[in-house]
This record gives sequence, structure tokens and C-alpha cells, in this order.
Amino acid sequence: MKQPLILLLLCTLSQYASASYSEYEVIQLYSQDELNQLINQNSHLQRVKADDCQLVADIKAHALKINEPSYTYLWGDMLAWGVCVERDARLGMYYIRLSAKQGLLPAIEQLGRYYEKGILVETSKERAIIYYREAALQGFLNAQFNYVRMLIEGYGSPVDYEDAYRALFLSIIDDQKLKQKAQQLLSKLAEKMPEYIIARARKEVM
Repeated sequence: MKQPLILLLLCTLSQYASASYSEYEVIQLYSQDELNQLINQNSHLQRVKADDCQLVADIKAHALKINEPSYTYLWGDMLAWGVCVERDARLGMYYIRLSAKQGLLPAIEQLGRYYEKGILVETSKERAIIYYREAALQGFLNAQFNYVRMLIEGYGSPVDYEDAYRALFLSIIDDQKLKQKAQQLLSKLAEKMPEYIIARARKEVM
């Protein structure tokens, strides 16, 4: 008599578990391309929250054990702002800096913004423009905008105008609003430059 009762209980529990699992979507870890796109759009933290913080352990493992720069940056940003983890701004900045050292351009550009605006660090326009320049000359559009803007505002050196102009002028921009923004910035920077330097900056360096 006991065995059928046990079997019935097991079957009931199995059916309940199956029904419970079906109610939840299994969230897959982001691919490198997907995560890089989220980071470039500055929507990576929103995505982690939208996924109900289910991937925290996986993100941490990819950051700390596999040392993938995009995941290192994501983990650092999560810590810096307390997204799905207990906030630790100091440790978060450590990982953001680490991802920048690993060559992740959005991390380098973000450090520039943090130093320019005094976010989590002391304001330093001098350090900000250094970070902007590093990411800008490697082709990161957001950094190019900020780098040229700061040069227009009088920061940096006139020696840098040509490289900054060239980097933004030669960028491929398929968004019309961003293209218009680039043209406006280039026009303002050109006001500070001799014609022959502008002409030289418009030539693609082979």
C-alpha cells in the first residue's frame, strides 16, 4: 500500500516541478557580440536588471576567471552602481580600470567621462582628455565626439587638433543625427586650424 502512495507523490511533485519550470524563461548568457552592442548602447545594466539578475554568477565567473574584457567591464559597472549586487564603488572602479587596461574602448571612454564630470573620482579635465584621446584615435565614436568637444572648449593642445579632426572626419557614421553632430563639431574645430592642416587631416593615412 505504501509503494503506490510514494509513486503517486513522486509523480505529483514531478508534474508540479515541470509546471513551475515552464513558467520561467531560461536566460542565456550574452554572446560577446551581444554584450559589446549593449555596452556601446550603454544599455548593459538595464539588460541585466531586465533579466531579473539571473546571470550574476555567470557574469562574475566570466569577469574574474575567464578575464573577458567586456564581462570585466560589466561586472565593474554592476559593482560601481549596485546593480543586482551589493554596491562597492571602489571595487567596481578597479574592474572598470582593468577592462580599460585590457583595451576595451567603452571602458576607456567611460573613464574619460567620469574624470570630466567627477563621477566616482575627483574631477580632472586633464586626465579626462587623455582617456578620450586614447579611445578616439582607436575609432570609438563617443570618445571622438568628447575629445573634439573638449579641444574646442580649450582643453588639450593645438598639436592634437589634426589627429582629432582626422579621426572623426574619417569615421563611418550611418545615423543622420550623429553625422550632423560630427559635422558641427568638425566645423568648430576647423575654426582653430589653418586651412592646410584641415586639408591634410582630411586625407586618409595609409
